[in-house]
Amino acid sequence: MTNSDAPAMIPGEPDAAARRRKWLVLAVVSTSLLLCGIDLTVLHAAVPSMSLDLHPSGVQLLWIVDIYSLTLASLLVTCGTLGDRIGRKRMVLSGFAVFGLASTAAAFSHSTPQLIAARVALGIGAAMIMASTVAIIRVVFTDDRERAIAIGIWTSAHSVGATLGPLLGGLITERWGWGAVFLVNVPIVLVILVVGARVVPESRNPSPRHWDMASVALSITGLAGGVYALKQAGEHVGVDPLILAAAAGGALLLFLFVRRQRRLAEPLLDFTLFADRRFSTATLCVIGCFGSYVALLFFLTQWFQQVGEFSPVRAGLALMPLAAANAVGATTAPWASARWGNRWALTGSLGLFAAAAAALALTGDTSHYARLVPPLVAAGLGAGVVMTLGADSIMAAADPERSGEAAAIQETSFELGAGLGVAVLGTALAAAYRTSLPEVPGLSPGQQSAAQESFASAEDVRKQLPATTATHLTTAARHAYDQGFATVAGAAAAVLVATAVLAATMLRPRATEVAEEDSEKQVHAAP
Repeated sequence: MTNSDAPAMIPGEPDAAARRRKWLVLAVVSTSLLLCGIDLTVLHAAVPSMSLDLHPSGVQLLWIVDIYSLTLASLLVTCGTLGDRIGRKRMVLSGFAVFGLASTAAAFSHSTPQLIAARVALGIGAAMIMASTVAIIRVVFTDDRERAIAIGIWTSAHSVGATLGPLLGGLITERWGWGAVFLVNVPIVLVILVVGARVVPESRNPSPRHWDMASVALSITGLAGGVYALKQAGEHVGVDPLILAAAAGGALLLFLFVRRQRRLAEPLLDFTLFADRRFSTATLCVIGCFGSYVALLFFLTQWFQQVGEFSPVRAGLALMPLAAANAVGATTAPWASARWGNRWALTGSLGLFAAAAAALALTGDTSHYARLVPPLVAAGLGAGVVMTLGADSIMAAADPERSGEAAAIQETSFELGAGLGVAVLGTALAAAYRTSLPEVPGLSPGQQSAAQESFASAEDVRKQLPATTATHLTTAARHAYDQGFATVAGAAAAVLVATAVLAATMLRPRATEVAEEDSEKQVHAAP
């Protein structure tokens, strides 16, 4: 084992064997990121089936869905620092062990609290995996060109996994039940543990940063308080002192976290990087775009199944235009950047995504799927370009010697965006659903209150009713969920318009860069 960041190939190993080993290492770390991406969205198609078994409330359902990504986001930087200290291979393999055990626990959960706890453990395992994989790539791939290719493959694996998640979840749920969407992780994890133990080299940072436990506690509890307040707000109409206290407490803890980072000689998260307006703007673009994309993936899947009565597989297939367009957007992003520059390519793509979300809000109708295909394609194309160029802009804005810190913030922005997107837009949907569901004749006050909790709760109430009343409730609940989805799509459009304006105004080149471009043009124009 090596104790430094020097390349960790075995001395005397034949060149051909060393090259094969490098790409095998990349296959292991990319598969790990693909698995983490799949787990971000694989539950989406299984939610209706799971809700019938576990009967979660609207708030509990949001916790089940996005506690994984919020846990992952809050621990990425922490696990990266710890991996630098104890060894990255050890951190990654330990993460896989946690991920496999948590997947098994999630598959056999018999209550909502059990499943939420298992999803937290999945997030912890995924954070341990993701935090050290980019550092392993940098150790193994010493050639700049090969390293760029490897990081590109590694980065795309997560987005591909997140996009394929709903389809895989639908296929698995329809055949084996919702618990199987977690159980399929276990054999993959076992293979990666065996192969990874043999081929992944150990490495550490010879001068690791200080691991500040107080910063870890402040960041996790502050984020948890803010998200708890957001989720509870969707369950209550009016002012609630507990929600206000949670929001204020979360905001205070996050403020203390930021202040502590600015004062520490070795901060957990270096906020001086955000002093560069291009770095901070690109980060906000990634959070807004990926958050809207993952939230739309989740709520489209529920909308297709609950309002359109699609099967889990059909709902997953209905998202394929979005997924295919996202892949096209990601692959054509470099061409768009070369043609119009990062600034205008990002701005235009955010605008395209916003227009698609607005179209879904205004004209969305599950009974006319063909009308949904154009906005789905536009949304996927715009999101693919933004996620690729946004990540590239984050890395380009940081100095080369700080690329590791920038990569950690880049990964965190994706996961934080996913968690906050579902939390914020899920709160908007829950509030819109509750206020849009009218009084249904024939329901007792208790039944009416239960039906307002969520669409799944309305389905439970429906089973206890006479046929005529049950039909009225189903119609009213579907209309209310339609209104909720329109609210989600409209809110996503507003967020994307705001980030497009931000990109257009804040990603302008520096004066020195403009002067360099002008001088180059003059040189080329000279006879």
